[in-house]
Amino acid sequence: MSPGLKAWSSRCSVLPVLQLLLWLQQPCAADYCSWKGSGLSWEPHSRAVEQVHLRCTEGFLEWMYPARALRVVLEPNLSSARHTTVCIKPSSNFQGANIYVERDGQLHLLVSEAEEPRVNHVSCFSTHTPQRVALFLQASPQRDISRRTASFQYELLSNQSTTGPDFQKMALVEAMCRPCDNMELLMAICSSDFVVRGWIENVTHDSENRMSQVEVGVQRVYRQKNRIFQQDKASGAWRGPIKTLLQCKVKKGAGDFLFTGNEHFGEAWLGCAPRFKDFRAVYQTARERGANPCEFQLD
Repeated sequence: MSPGLKAWSSRCSVLPVLQLLLWLQQPCAADYCSWKGSGLSWEPHSRAVEQVHLRCTEGFLEWMYPARALRVVLEPNLSSARHTTVCIKPSSNFQGANIYVERDGQLHLLVSEAEEPRVNHVSCFSTHTPQRVALFLQASPQRDISRRTASFQYELLSNQSTTGPDFQKMALVEAMCRPCDNMELLMAICSSDFVVRGWIENVTHDSENRMSQVEVGVQRVYRQKNRIFQQDKASGAWRGPIKTLLQCKVKKGAGDFLFTGNEHFGEAWLGCAPRFKDFRAVYQTARERGANPCEFQLD
């Protein structure tokens, strides 16, 4: 497992839920993908716990001037999923609160304010109740709460495995560090968040977080979920960054590639990346046999 990922079970701090939920909870404060709020807007002497409901599989929460506690209930439409993996990515300036996950009547520490913030640090845990996942943010005692914001992004990943989350298929460890077989490649062009043709312009390595960033020069964008790959106004050239694991040992070099992968927390993560001529041969053979899972427009 990448150091950037932590399962909840590896955390040792456990608190009874009732210890922190003795107050009367206020009605839900949001029913959207994301929420922004402030502890300064609450009644000074109230001991109520504000409750936030988020209905999407990804989004963010920003709690400015944290005070007392905040309960966040993730209730996406994942009724068909037997298991769910939840990933939390705190902001680089996360301050003012600790994040706990409720499970089996206990609160398990997930993100601690005391930990030094790390770029690309992501904490993940599994749940057997995909319809309802509850997080509990407890504000840290502070005399001066100014300039503190507890904010994070979240993603929920459905998982059909009955043995728990398959971390090899999760965000941030998606890179397989091996060539995809023909079926994996054919499925990748159908289901990936991005599919682009291009070349490797540069590669930088982050040994601390065990990640690499591949700067890609783009010849053609077939599909992208968000604007990861953009056109430079000055040169007119298209380019964009793709992340992968350091262990994949990606190097700068000549070649015409088809890059595929998915986006997590606003970043592109590498999946299959064959040479374009090899992909063309695989796709044409599959199409002649009627075995291609989707249509793809070759140049």
